Amino acid sequence: MNTAGATPRGTPEAPSADLYDTINRRRDVRSEFTGEEIAPDVLRRVLTAAHSAPSVGLSQPWDFVVVRNESTRRAFREHVLAERSVFAAQLSGERAETFSKIKVEGVVESSLGIVVTYDPQRGAPAVLGRHAIADAGLYSVCLAIQNLWLSATAEGLGVGWVSFYREEFLRRLLDIPTGVRPVAWLCLGPVRSLADTPDLERHGWRKRLRLDDVVHDEKYRHDFSR
Repeated sequence: MNTAGATPRGTPEAPSADLYDTINRRRDVRSEFTGEEIAPDVLRRVLTAAHSAPSVGLSQPWDFVVVRNESTRRAFREHVLAERSVFAAQLSGERAETFSKIKVEGVVESSLGIVVTYDPQRGAPAVLGRHAIADAGLYSVCLAIQNLWLSATAEGLGVGWVSFYREEFLRRLLDIPTGVRPVAWLCLGPVRSLADTPDLERHGWRKRLRLDDVVHDEKYRHDFSR
């Protein structure tokens, strides 16, 4: 309960600590899934949060395919591992050794998969705000994914975005119509814990840039390297 004269949390003077904590705790999960079921009401809340994202012209160009079937997930995992091998073959030396230790998916370990798609025809032909930036609809889908990710984190769930796949394979696997893009396969489920440090940083693949390295005043500066 707020004491008299105290500033309520969530106001501009006292931003919600819970929101910032959720943002900072969010991780791309691979190995920590328990495989336990997700309560239907929790899944509904997470999907509702995703569907509440802003979208260009209120086009809401996303769909969410919930994948529980084990054989479907195993077929997708085999494809992902094949694509992992394709990428690994391009590496050599220290980079190859580092990548060999990195797990790129948790497709079968997670409780289920959510495939987020982008339909550029949703709201077409006159999508308000998309005439000059063709990718604005795709950006909208990414906002839905971020909403899903943060709400899942707040619910104590983990999310892993799998990107080692060919769109055409996933389209055929899930009967996604031609012209609709499968943007992300998201592994979702309860986790043992969320790592303090992102996997790629922990394994030495890359280090996080400092905020000051990516903030520019007035115009883009070119006098630093990343």
